[in-house]
Amino acid sequence: MEKTEDTQKKEDEKGASKVKESKKQQGLTPSLVSAAFFGALGSSYLYGYNLSVVNAPTVYIKSFYNRTWVERYGEPVGGETLTLLWSITVSIFAIGGLMGALCVSLLIKVLGRKGTLLLNNVFAVIAAVLMSLGERAGSFEMLVVGRFIIGVDSGISLSALPMYLGEISPRNIRGSIGQFNSIFICLGVFTGQVLGLPEFLGQESRWNFLFAFLALPALLQLCVLPFLPESPRYLLMERRDEARAEKAFQAFLGKTDVSQELEEVHAESRAQNNLRMVSVTELFRNQAMRWQVITVVITMACYQLCGLNAIWYYTNGILAEAGFAMTLIPYITLSTGGIETLAAICSGLVIERVGRRPLLIFGFSAMAVFFGLLTIFLNFQSQFPWMPYLSFTCILAIIASFCSGPGGIPFVLTGELFEQSYRPAAFMIAGTVNWLSNFAVGLLFPFIQESLETYAFLVFLVICVGGAVYLYCILPETKNKTFMEISQSFAKINKVSGPIPDKEMEVVLSVKPGTKETANANGTAANVIEMESSF
Repeated sequence: MEKTEDTQKKEDEKGASKVKESKKQQGLTPSLVSAAFFGALGSSYLYGYNLSVVNAPTVYIKSFYNRTWVERYGEPVGGETLTLLWSITVSIFAIGGLMGALCVSLLIKVLGRKGTLLLNNVFAVIAAVLMSLGERAGSFEMLVVGRFIIGVDSGISLSALPMYLGEISPRNIRGSIGQFNSIFICLGVFTGQVLGLPEFLGQESRWNFLFAFLALPALLQLCVLPFLPESPRYLLMERRDEARAEKAFQAFLGKTDVSQELEEVHAESRAQNNLRMVSVTELFRNQAMRWQVITVVITMACYQLCGLNAIWYYTNGILAEAGFAMTLIPYITLSTGGIETLAAICSGLVIERVGRRPLLIFGFSAMAVFFGLLTIFLNFQSQFPWMPYLSFTCILAIIASFCSGPGGIPFVLTGELFEQSYRPAAFMIAGTVNWLSNFAVGLLFPFIQESLETYAFLVFLVICVGGAVYLYCILPETKNKTFMEISQSFAKINKVSGPIPDKEMEVVLSVKPGTKETANANGTAANVIEMESSF
């Protein structure tokens, strides 16, 4: 009897140690942080940088276009032609982004998540070479082509990076790791603003170095990312490479026993019954995925159409009317990039406590409130000398509200709402909506501004309210849930019966580690350890 009790005690201690080891997954590991940092540095950081980098050298680039035109045709370029050339240079970035989003599904299927990110650096380096040497070669076409190529780079990275981060992150910190995407977009925007100052590269003799800088983050990623693991879910479910998947889990979780994580992915494979990557058409036709698709489309459309891009059109004018010297305005506008970055970091710190749904609803609702106030302040701006300061405060509040949730969480959600076989097609849909909406804002806002003037922001108020209401009514909370649990939460609204996890899956999805008594073959009680999985 004593021997039996001693044996049982040792088994209980062994089981407790396994549970203790299982909890180690809750923290960050060097591999996970490195993958998130360098993955975002060579991807979303470059996207953010390209959003702001063309603003400072606009005058110098147009002057270069004119000189090139004179050298070729012996006369200055016409005003309309110059405007058209510049418009193409700016807007072709979104066209390239759309092309990148459309081809990302094929790339990640062939090369994997990490492999796609690595290949993508080639586009960044080529774009940097073309745009930085365009002036020396006397070819403004090189700038246009370079902007298109860096757009392709951004279109690929904004789909491949969130997918990679979502699949390598334990579910308890998946949102925080996913926010690296948003934080580095903001850092990229801020870097473009800083480097564009006259003290740095915002001069006629240095503006081409602004584009040469594109190669640096890409080369840094190329130096580090090859030594980090591929997505373990991709390796196990799509490549059937359990040995590499196990090593990847061990690296990202920082523990040796990852059998529970491996079994969870196997169970998800069995539950899906079909690991063939579905096409976009098949995803649209799948009734079980209908509201996930609608949610991603609406959330991503609101991400671009909520009016943040339009804010930049008014910032300089508001500051000028407030009495600030034109030479000081570039320095004051740095506050917008700083607020953007700070809000994104704060969102990343609280997302696992507050949740995705509250942050999204709060962000869109707060933006709607401040758009309303901004409309009022702009209409009274000429009557009170202090009113422009309130307008600028509203602009900062709109930026902070956007980055608190809507600025990054749509990319996290796209990875969470779909299981493995649907995820590539889902990101293709999200990317397409993102870039088409981006292009629509650039194309239509000047006409909206001309027609409605200071009331133009009421259009964005309506979009933000609509987005907040939809998310409040439809979106379930996804924090700390497995991909299977998230899919099941949509079963009722999709009017389909959710997949019923088998006995193995129930063990895998257990979230309360401990012990329970079950009867063994002899009818005696035995303690069974319930393990907790990371993913």
